[in-house]
Amino acid sequence: MIDAMKFWLKETDIDGFRCDVAGMVPTDFWEEARLALDSVKKVFMLAEWEDPKLHEKAFDMTYTWDFHHLITDIAQGNKNASLLDTLFKKEKISYPNDAYRMYFTSNHDENSWNGTAYEKFGQGVKAFAVLTFVVPGMPLIYSGQEAGLNKRLKFFDKDTIEWRNDEFFDIYKTLIALKKRNKALWNGAYGGNMKILKSTVDPNVIVFIRTSDSNQILAVFNFSNKSLCATINDLPAGIYKNVFTKKTIRLNQQTTFNLAPWEFILLEK
Repeated sequence: MIDAMKFWLKETDIDGFRCDVAGMVPTDFWEEARLALDSVKKVFMLAEWEDPKLHEKAFDMTYTWDFHHLITDIAQGNKNASLLDTLFKKEKISYPNDAYRMYFTSNHDENSWNGTAYEKFGQGVKAFAVLTFVVPGMPLIYSGQEAGLNKRLKFFDKDTIEWRNDEFFDIYKTLIALKKRNKALWNGAYGGNMKILKSTVDPNVIVFIRTSDSNQILAVFNFSNKSLCATINDLPAGIYKNVFTKKTIRLNQQTTFNLAPWEFILLEK
């Protein structure tokens, strides 16, 4: 197997591998493989699994299945968004600082077997997509999501994607540019720490800030189907720019946000 993987490095100069169901293969094999592959060229390794041990010597990035299942429950009203705070605290403790965690609203398995992002997240589909870009990790854009993919692709048969102009194209384009220019959103140890701020209202309002040197991102989400008025204390006061509207806004240490159902506000400075 390692010889076969080396073949693709030497003959086609690929950058790395996504390893399917990686946790069902002994970790010591992956560690041996990684050592051998890096002797050919430095590779990037993605495990379709969720286990901190895989980051020690074998993989750069792993899937965030717990996150995906939680946001699905939040979108469907089975759990409240305050549990995201607990999840991210667990992530911080469990995974190395330089680990890349991959966040997603859809992938090939979820789309085909459990439903499209629109089916699972409903009116919150945009809010959860934005969330995957601003938490500490790397976002996944599954095939066709940038074109508003809203059908379950056949898993074992050829199935075409309707490539069309869709609002998600501009959303993802804006988010990719933001993640590239704002160091607070860089991956692994290069990104800024995440601090969740408490609101005075519904537990489905999530507010957090990420900071790296002078770079800052403030994210406000209403993960519910009702309008909410949320007051946030201990905000870093100053002038921010809305990532999507490009308008500037001055925030005080205590600021109130009037949020429509599933609304999100993304500010940077």
